[in-house]
Amino acid sequence: MKTDDFLKYQAQTTPHPLQMVVSKAKGSYIFDDQEEAHLDFVAGVSACSLGHSHPSVIKAIKDQVDSYMHVMVYGEYALRPAVDYSKLLADLLPNSLNCTYLVNSGTEAIEGSLKLARRVTGRSQIIAAKNAYHGNTMGSLSLMGKEENKKPFEPLIGDVDFIEFNCEEDLSLITSKTAAVILETIQGGAGFIIPQNEYLKKVKARCTEVGALLILDEIQPGFGRTGSLFAFEQFDCVPDILVIGKGMCSGLPGGAFISSFEHMQLLSDHPKLGHITTFGGNPVIAAAALATLKELTKNNKQLIIETLKKEQLVREKLKHPLIKSIRGKGLMLALLFKNEAIANYLILEAAQNNLILFWLLFEKKAARITPPLTISEEELMKGCDIILSILDTYPS
Repeated sequence: MKTDDFLKYQAQTTPHPLQMVVSKAKGSYIFDDQEEAHLDFVAGVSACSLGHSHPSVIKAIKDQVDSYMHVMVYGEYALRPAVDYSKLLADLLPNSLNCTYLVNSGTEAIEGSLKLARRVTGRSQIIAAKNAYHGNTMGSLSLMGKEENKKPFEPLIGDVDFIEFNCEEDLSLITSKTAAVILETIQGGAGFIIPQNEYLKKVKARCTEVGALLILDEIQPGFGRTGSLFAFEQFDCVPDILVIGKGMCSGLPGGAFISSFEHMQLLSDHPKLGHITTFGGNPVIAAAALATLKELTKNNKQLIIETLKKEQLVREKLKHPLIKSIRGKGLMLALLFKNEAIANYLILEAAQNNLILFWLLFEKKAARITPPLTISEEELMKGCDIILSILDTYPS
């Protein structure tokens, strides 16, 4: 395949895509068209939790394809993979998060969660965080805390206001007019910012006080990436609506929003079809999601627990004068540098040294490290050695 065709016929998201031609991917490696192996420290931007072509997921997909694929729009027929997946989620989540609406992507799940919050409360105001990223469709884009990203597409949805993440003083802005506060459990595009000083717990308390809902976006930190199945478990805060995506399907497209049965029933009537999606809950996607969740939670969630050990290995190994700090938790880590030039140098040089790194959306001075959770300690150290050798060559 010619990269010229890629640039000419496929719509692009940036002026300068990386353009690797992929021939296959397995485990922690992506192979180019010359059959060179590239160690993957990005995992499809946190999507490939179990690495590439995990045998359990591949088997589940093939078995389901042999039975049936799409048969009816979402919600009309009972499809075993989707039902079994929703039931397993309910078993693993707090009691108040017992009903799942399966959709096609994280951003659609955000859209559905906003609709649900307005339907439940009868209010319109949505409060999001500055430097938030929840997706790129019109509703999700309205929640973005970067004006330059929104301006070309305005007007977006109305009655959206912003607070500063981790700023307790801003909690007074949550009032009886607020339908929902939506936050990333750990801010992603902003630089992998972790909530401090029981911040999420205090936001939930304020929401409860004024009758608003708390929506937590676990699209990136969910599915074991930060050392627990979902990151909110570490912060003593159960959301009213949970949004998931990325890592749930091991590389296939999917998302969901989860709430109580009572809340979710409000989307099924008055009006009917309060949310509707043709391919949401697709049986092949649901089969992949179910296999992924079973793998993540088997052996007392050992794979998830190991992410914290792997985090420590990275932190201990990656000590370099150019690295100011390492943000994040588990295998959702960001190397922070004093300027954007160092981050760019590292990421682009890594590509030439068969190591895949990538940028963060808003924090330009950072490079992401979000490898598959299945990455071995040996592979992790190999990648860290490449990072250190590149930083040693930075032209100061």
